[in-house]
Amino acid sequence: MPEAILALHRGTTPLLVSLPHVGTEIPPEMQAGFVERALAVEDTDWHLESLYAFARALGAGMLVPRHSRYVIDLNRPPENTPMYPGLNNTELCPTRFFSGEPLYGDGRPPDDAEVARRVAVYWRPYHDAIAAELERLRAAHGRAMLLDGHSIQAELPWLFEGRLPDLNLGTAGGASCAPALRERLARVLAAHAGEHTHVVDGRFKGGYITRHYGRPAEGVHAVQMEMCWDCYMTPPHDYDETRAASVLPALRALAETLIGWQP
Repeated sequence: MPEAILALHRGTTPLLVSLPHVGTEIPPEMQAGFVERALAVEDTDWHLESLYAFARALGAGMLVPRHSRYVIDLNRPPENTPMYPGLNNTELCPTRFFSGEPLYGDGRPPDDAEVARRVAVYWRPYHDAIAAELERLRAAHGRAMLLDGHSIQAELPWLFEGRLPDLNLGTAGGASCAPALRERLARVLAAHAGEHTHVVDGRFKGGYITRHYGRPAEGVHAVQMEMCWDCYMTPPHDYDETRAASVLPALRALAETLIGWQP
């Protein structure tokens, strides 16, 4: 296992939690190419490893990368095709902040050779680990469940209009998991509607990880949870125990549903 790139914590249940955007490291040799603001890695999915610690306690596995999404976005296809055609997107090796400003100084984003190198060094090991772990879980349990965890600012005009719901469940429009599971997860969110707003397959329907690995006909069911920062943080990026306590029951119920679900 390439420990300098990622950490895989193997669980005892069918569930694997993937957290592809929690990494914060930018290798020293890359830093000079970025604008100074980028070194604060503001678009990180902050604190999700801590927030989802309950899932490991339930027996779920967890996959955690070390490097920032500014180095490479582990939730984008290696061909760099847009995830949401017709809308503003960030790329496989992002060139803009979520606010739209350039990440790189002097207009010098990585060239094709550098993108290919980053795919080999950072992207490929993460996806090899997902694929191998899902296969292990399917062999051991007869099914594998993947929860891809994300978080984001509630308002980002460059990426979407208005304000996101608090909890955004993505199932690739129903293609990445069994319909009955999608319905059950939607009921879980509805049961917690008094605490947080939610939507299923809204603006965020699931990125590459959800779409690529979700193969319900083969016993692999994948969903994405995109959560607004203010569900569990206070500005700028501070973990807030009180806010987290309000969203953890919904997240725990989702994880328990995924662990216990039988086709």
